[in-house]
Amino acid sequence: QVQLVESGGGLVQAGGSLRLSCAASGSIFSINAMRWYRQAPGKQRELVATVTSGDSTLYTDSVKGRFTISRDNAKNTVSLQMNSLKPEDTAVYYCNADIRPSLYGAYASYWGQGTQVTVSS
Repeated sequence: QVQLVESGGGLVQAGGSLRLSCAASGSIFSINAMRWYRQAPGKQRELVATVTSGDSTLYTDSVKGRFTISRDNAKNTVSLQMNSLKPEDTAVYYCNADIRPSLYGAYASYWGQGTQVTVSS
């Protein structure tokens, strides 16, 4: 059984910083892409940032230059450093990863439970 557990959310003033972390555990043979999504109240879930197995990164336009995604393959973790936070960054942030549980298994998409980030103005 694979689990993703996020941590690091909270309340911060506009202009502040937060660092989100997500740890994958359980039966893991390999991890492909790892991502952070967010969902604000009344809005659709949005892809925020992606890091590939080769450490290439992609960001949605609204966070470019402010957020940095990184991964530690030895620890099966992915982090999101969020700087210069704005009230519009307020959302539940979800970790997502494409994980292959065993040598003979296929990749599947796994999700964390979400962590709340609230940015006050």
